Amino acid sequence: MSGSQGATAAKPRKINLRTPDVMAKVQEQVESHYRSTITERIRTCGGTLQVRDTAVLLAKQFGFCYGVERAIDLAYAARKVFADRRLFILGEIIHNPLVNEQIAAMGIKNIIGQSREANIEDLTSEDVVIVPAFGTDLETLAKINERGCQIVDTTCGDVMSVWKRVRQNAMENVTSIIHGKAEHEETKATASRALGSGHGHYLVVLTLADTDYVCDYIRHGGNKQELLDRFKDAHSPGFDPDLHLRAVGVANQTTMLRGETEEVQRRIRAAVLDRDGSAEGPKSFRFFDTICGATQERQEALRVLLSEKMDLLLVVGGYNSSNTSHLAEMGEAKLPTYFIRGADKLENRSKITHFNLHKKAEITTENWLPEGPLVIGITAGASCPNNLIEETILRVYELRGVPATEILEVSAQLAGEG
Repeated sequence: MSGSQGATAAKPRKINLRTPDVMAKVQEQVESHYRSTITERIRTCGGTLQVRDTAVLLAKQFGFCYGVERAIDLAYAARKVFADRRLFILGEIIHNPLVNEQIAAMGIKNIIGQSREANIEDLTSEDVVIVPAFGTDLETLAKINERGCQIVDTTCGDVMSVWKRVRQNAMENVTSIIHGKAEHEETKATASRALGSGHGHYLVVLTLADTDYVCDYIRHGGNKQELLDRFKDAHSPGFDPDLHLRAVGVANQTTMLRGETEEVQRRIRAAVLDRDGSAEGPKSFRFFDTICGATQERQEALRVLLSEKMDLLLVVGGYNSSNTSHLAEMGEAKLPTYFIRGADKLENRSKITHFNLHKKAEITTENWLPEGPLVIGITAGASCPNNLIEETILRVYELRGVPATEILEVSAQLAGEG
């Protein structure tokens, strides 16, 4: 179908994918792919498993959140309901390699290329396009609608709450300062909403150093071109800091560290008040708490876990997962922490391959697993399925000389199943 034909395509009717019969089949399939008996047993008995001289402590909250579960369910349901149609997805459904491999294995094709742009030229009105949990930008969405494609939107509700706030900012001529990663799918989607009807503006800050630079500009002005160069590809078209930093509202990528987003908000508010005074300043500043609930819960659960005496921490999840990366950051500040994609990265008792957040690459560490009695903490991001956590637990014990059969037996006894 040509682009002009796609533009005249009739809008597809809405279809309820979450019918009882479809969801019963979906749940059976999802559980077969991602469920973990051992992980559920440990969770049931307080999050601690002691076998011989090795203890594993699980964070109280970890793994799939509701938004991730819903996105996966909808993708699986779409495959069942639209069994005879081509299915596509705008990037990764979530940031976890195992889950994305399963999606691809079901014949759902990723149409985001290396350029990070959607390849939609060949889409027709007979095709189904899945919007992932992060959402997508308005321009891409409009092009897909023009083609008349059936859209299955799995965007997380917490993400849509941020969109509501930045749209409101645009309506009030308030620039949205977004705390996030400019290249992240969610931040791109949020930025597109921050434009409002076309007159809104945004600026994306990642670090507190970025924030301090902006704060200094708010207080004193500065070199406009230098600011635009520093935030290249991280601001709206036509952004003029002399005009568009007069009234600002802080928003965020929902998976950022809560404490850091709060600090971004505090510093920018202080800069506006310093510039405009305590009477007028509040009129030029907006802030809404839009860190997602699951991200908060997992960060708080890790804080509690880090108060325990442990020898090391394993953080399990996709390397491009923002919320998982922040858990690894928290761990690194307290004790030896290894951010791994799965159990296969625990190569042997002497060697572990893990992701280094600072180098943004996998590295190998020797002599990572101490001898003698050991306490190991484990947590996982909101996009990590329980079966990967189970595999990690079993691999840890295997390296400590404990077979899987013994772990199954002990965990069953602890859960009252033995």
